[in-house]
Amino acid sequence: MVSKKDIKLISSLKQRKFRDINKSFVVEGKKSISEFLDSKFNLIKLFSIDCSFYTDISNQIQVNSDELKKLSFFKNPDDHLAIFEIPKQKPINESILIVALESIRDPGNLGTIIRTCEWFGVNDIICSNDSVDCFNPKVVQSAMGSLSRINITYVDLNSYLKSTELKSIGMTLNGQSLYEKKLSFEKGILIFGNEANGISDRLFSMLNHNLTIPRSLNSDFPESLNLSVSVGVVLGEIK
Repeated sequence: MVSKKDIKLISSLKQRKFRDINKSFVVEGKKSISEFLDSKFNLIKLFSIDCSFYTDISNQIQVNSDELKKLSFFKNPDDHLAIFEIPKQKPINESILIVALESIRDPGNLGTIIRTCEWFGVNDIICSNDSVDCFNPKVVQSAMGSLSRINITYVDLNSYLKSTELKSIGMTLNGQSLYEKKLSFEKGILIFGNEANGISDRLFSMLNHNLTIPRSLNSDFPESLNLSVSVGVVLGEIK
């Protein structure tokens, strides 16, 4: 049976403040939960309608469908919901290509970018400190398990670019064509800006290269591509 304390804790984990305080986050659905378990994330508690799926987990609590609906962040919850511990940040691997995101606001975008990066073999994502939290429930849902395998680090991007010797490549609306510029993308930082405003002026001034995805038609519309689509297009071209 689920306790009022559990309900209160899980409800609080919708907010970044309480995820940071409790150092924990929620994962829903047996597929995603299994991927976090396989990636050795520390499981705090598991709530299941059917406990027979996870037979080797001791900290599992059986609940009914009504109880799970009280816990879930979604209208149609899966049969399983888990609380995991937020791991400590790992060192950034600067020997290969890194994707950096400045001031990303939309959790669905970040989740899709995480999945896309894993698909194309990018293992490290750097986010500016003001970007959406990668343990936001909507990010966790849209990343669909890839979050358990991608190293995501939150930093002051301006300070990081000043301190690193890696070349920085920014994606903007007015750069050289991605398809014409001959660059090595084996290592370096590929930077994408905010959904509405793009890369900030301060960050732009530190770029080594400025590239764009050209429109195929001679038109001013649409004004831009969706951010997660842009990441997919660029990685599909260079990887």
